[in-house]
Amino acid sequence: MKWSDKFATRMARMQASEIRELLKLLDQPDIISFAGGIPDPELFPVDEIARASAAILGNPARAAAALQYSVSEGYLPLRQWIASRMEKHGMACAPENVMITNGSQQGLDFLGKLFLSPGDTVMAANPTYLGALQAFNAYEPVYAALPEPGVAPAAGEGVAPKLAYVMPEFQNPTGTTMTRAERLDMLALAHRLDMPVIEDNAYETLRYGGDNLPPLIALDAQAAGGIDRGRVIYCGTFSKSIAPALRIGWIVAPRAVIEKLVLIKQASDLHVSTFNQMLMYDVASRIIDAHAQKTREVYAARRDAMLDALAAHMPAGVTWTKPEGGMFVWATLPAFIDAAALLKAAIEQARIAFVPGGAFHIDGAGRHTLRLSFSLNEPARIREGIERLARLIEGFLRKQE
Repeated sequence: MKWSDKFATRMARMQASEIRELLKLLDQPDIISFAGGIPDPELFPVDEIARASAAILGNPARAAAALQYSVSEGYLPLRQWIASRMEKHGMACAPENVMITNGSQQGLDFLGKLFLSPGDTVMAANPTYLGALQAFNAYEPVYAALPEPGVAPAAGEGVAPKLAYVMPEFQNPTGTTMTRAERLDMLALAHRLDMPVIEDNAYETLRYGGDNLPPLIALDAQAAGGIDRGRVIYCGTFSKSIAPALRIGWIVAPRAVIEKLVLIKQASDLHVSTFNQMLMYDVASRIIDAHAQKTREVYAARRDAMLDALAAHMPAGVTWTKPEGGMFVWATLPAFIDAAALLKAAIEQARIAFVPGGAFHIDGAGRHTLRLSFSLNEPARIREGIERLARLIEGFLRKQE
């Protein structure tokens, strides 16, 4: 049997994640990894999770519910709590506007399944989140770049997109944040092109500076007269605010969208683990704000250490973003330096890892860019790693002279 002849055509679009491969380097203690955008396990609220788990399993009625099949929409108290949190962001919604997913990555996959047919156009920033591209690629779309901030509103003419995908807060990979004016421009473009917008807000609790801004879904609903009249679909997750392995994400959307997503959920895996949903509700509803403050303090110090080290050591010609939150700094090298070649040398010679930027681009561009994650290393290790990387880049520059 030649299996490659039997696979669906979509499999040609599905490639291994460069980031997942690089995460294997975390097992090598001498590697300073700026690759995976993953939370520091030292910050996981292990004691709170253990207490909540014991409380659920120690109560016969709750244990029976936690270990049983459940509804596809998700655990009602958790959906009610998420709806109340959204109201604090200016987004009035009901539990019927919320569906729990197996991490926000499943949410992206389901939205691709719901909206995309082969050949449909997805508008996204260039670069954009690699995981979104991987989720959408299974449904064989084509991509078009969203207009750059400040570009005339006429941009996008001639494109008939099926949907747009954006990360307004601390974008992965660049770390940039959309201003209020840029958010309004995005909604105006979506209205003019009559397209739904997927708003991915995975890093919502990780703001270290700047002003809190309303999410797109709130601005859209205010203009449209309510969430059910709007066009924005919001994806959230507890992976960065509590812990990723519980795999609890959510989608907030107009009810007409949620109703179809529930059918997809039923056909896919019936529902997210009831036990994990109950556990997340018990933990998040008690500690999320206090825990977020602790996490922000740690990550803000690491971001500052990275930015200070970049300023102190990087040679002329290298630029980088200065994120207000999230986990990433995006660096741009002189155009002749291929970040993939730099990574090979970085691992072999400097024992440093990062993610080359080309994987995040919808058009194959960005070979001279790279993503640096500051979430996993202590400030001293960040400074050491950036200094090593800077010396390596200086060597590449000297060879070009």
